[in-house]
Amino acid sequence: MDDGIERAQEGIEHAHHHAESNPSAKYVAVLIAVLAAMLAIFETSEKSAQSAYLAHHISLSDDWAFFQAKDQRATARAVEAETLASLPNASDPAVQQRIEAARKAEALLRDDPEHGEGMKQLRARAEAQTELREASLHRYHGLETVVGMLQIAIVLASVSIVTSIRTLAWVGGGLGALAVIGGVVLSLV
Repeated sequence: MDDGIERAQEGIEHAHHHAESNPSAKYVAVLIAVLAAMLAIFETSEKSAQSAYLAHHISLSDDWAFFQAKDQRATARAVEAETLASLPNASDPAVQQRIEAARKAEALLRDDPEHGEGMKQLRARAEAQTELREASLHRYHGLETVVGMLQIAIVLASVSIVTSIRTLAWVGGGLGALAVIGGVVLSLV
């Protein structure tokens, strides 16, 4: 963020120095100031999108790790039930109770709608986090482009003052306007 602001400040200083010899320099200085303000706003949004991406990524990783742990425990319970059922005394009521407890525990690990902590629920949460993470990444990359466009627009407007080439100011203003429209669209998504 500091590089973009520094470029904008340099552009404003150049405009101030050339204001006497170039009357349009004041307007270009205002353009640079507006572009710099938009740059600061969209850099903040860019960092926010990046933070959201990281938060969703961490949550997604946690959900999948929890899912894997539950899967291992459910598999162990299934193996326990099968092993107990294959014993010579499998018809013993105590063994039958253990088999039933192992099967219930496995079923609860695989699907626990009451507490929302079964593998089925964890998968759904992880899939939702994946969508949120991807949307945040898309927004981050889009805002990164917007910030780059605004930085280029500021440079073009600054150069227009030094060189007295008004076309550069128009191109910088147009590029800045496109960047702001893109940033607003990304902010609404």
